[in-house]
Amino acid sequence: MWIRLVRVRRPGGRALSAAPARERRAPSAGPAVDLAPNTAWNRLFLGRRSPRAGVAGTWLLDAGNAELIRRTARTDGAAAPGLVPYALRCGFATALNTSIARRNR
Repeated sequence: MWIRLVRVRRPGGRALSAAPARERRAPSAGPAVDLAPNTAWNRLFLGRRSPRAGVAGTWLLDAGNAELIRRTARTDGAAAPGLVPYALRCGFATALNTSIARRNR
């Protein structure tokens, strides 16, 4: 899974490299902000044993993915589509987490 995550993140790095120096700071924050909910999901869902907290974490991740794709598209339109598969995978994870949370009420 982490190898795929790194492979999908490559377009974000490409966009960061293509950005003018004055714009590099904003796109560089995107991947770091996006990875925080990704790593926190384990603690929310498994550590707290809370499917509802896990859903909240995946919603944050989905919002971060959308923002990262938006910023990447603004800097390097050719790199942005490379982030879409990861965003779709996270959306699927949100659907699965939501289903689990509903069943565990």
